Amino acid sequence: MNAHSVFLRKECILPDGLDPLTEPVGEDWTLIEEIAAPVLDTMIRRRGWHFLCVLRPYRRKGFGLTEERAVQGALARGLNRLAKQYNAAELISVQATKNLGLHIAVVTLQPRLIQQHTWLEDPEKTHPRAVSTR
Repeated sequence: MNAHSVFLRKECILPDGLDPLTEPVGEDWTLIEEIAAPVLDTMIRRRGWHFLCVLRPYRRKGFGLTEERAVQGALARGLNRLAKQYNAAELISVQATKNLGLHIAVVTLQPRLIQQHTWLEDPEKTHPRAVSTR
């Protein structure tokens, strides 16, 4: 897992012909192996789909007796926090420290949305923050 690694919700639909290798991460997520976010973005756009950044990145902390446990905890908290309307997340950074024998990790995730249409192209969809005027 490196900066710009991409996590997909298990129910995430990808464009036809795009079937990357993944490994499970928890119950609801998978990690795309060996394809960084910028490369995945290009692959998705070449198929006429979109890989959107909708919100600002956010951070979550995790604690553990080992660095690995702390990172896993922070990542689990970050992915579980992501609203259901977002079907992907990009790992921006992982920072780990040790204080008084306890490992502390901070992960920064960028919420992402993989979809065929933009909101402007598809009147059936509305932006998550859009307010209805009807």
